[in-house]
Amino acid sequence: MPQRVRLLIGLLLLAAPVAAGEEKAAGSPKEAPQLSIRVLGAEEWKCEVRDVEKVLHSAAGELWRYFPERRLPPLEVSARGGPIILFNRGPEGQIRVRLNTGERLWAQMAFQFAHEFGHILCAYDDKHAPTKWLEESLCETASLFALRRMARTWEKDPPYPNWRSFAPHLAEYAAERLKKAQLPEGKTFPQWYRESAEALRANATDRDHNTIVAGVLLPLLEAQPEAWEAVSYLNKETFPGPYTFQEHLKAWRRQCPEKHRAFVAKVAKTFEISLDGGP
Repeated sequence: MPQRVRLLIGLLLLAAPVAAGEEKAAGSPKEAPQLSIRVLGAEEWKCEVRDVEKVLHSAAGELWRYFPERRLPPLEVSARGGPIILFNRGPEGQIRVRLNTGERLWAQMAFQFAHEFGHILCAYDDKHAPTKWLEESLCETASLFALRRMARTWEKDPPYPNWRSFAPHLAEYAAERLKKAQLPEGKTFPQWYRESAEALRANATDRDHNTIVAGVLLPLLEAQPEAWEAVSYLNKETFPGPYTFQEHLKAWRRQCPEKHRAFVAKVAKTFEISLDGGP
């Protein structure tokens, strides 16, 4: 079977929502603490603020449920000026998020917010890092993951009963994004990574590159959603000087609790990077 055909089949399988009994148990040992999300600038959203709050809580909730030990200050979200998360906190320690959406574009709104929420979960900072592209790619994964989970949640238990019909649009939005995750014909992912490593280091926010990486990470996290908690430790270790992607992955595994170290090893394996030997 040609490589392109195999890839397309794989993407179609990814884009199909998982049936309820086919996934591992998605629950957490403890219930995640309540998030405080404040929507600012009511007029800029051009829709009801209470509806925006429902969408943002829904998007964040699909990820936040896997962080029962985390606590976050309030999040303040604006409709314009982004999408971006500000490094400078508000006067009371608020995390400030700016999107570029509104007008009842629920799928776009959820996608953008889930990406920025991913940065929060990764304990983002303003340090320049040669491996920042991994965090950006994980945040793209967070957007895809959240949308696909929201599609299933809204089908059964939407924020409002009349929003149930919108569930397929959430899945379709994610599927359209996944179409951009196609590898060049004849390339495996490790081959693509080796050829693209310099470009990734040079431009961490190249969304075409981020989406390809996200397309590989997504099935790992959909199969093992409790591993989302591992991203809390992604940026925990500080390096005194330049470092490699392999060194970053080793540090990530080292900082993780034992229960998440095997997942980090799976991530490394997708890039054909060993964490137990030399380069």
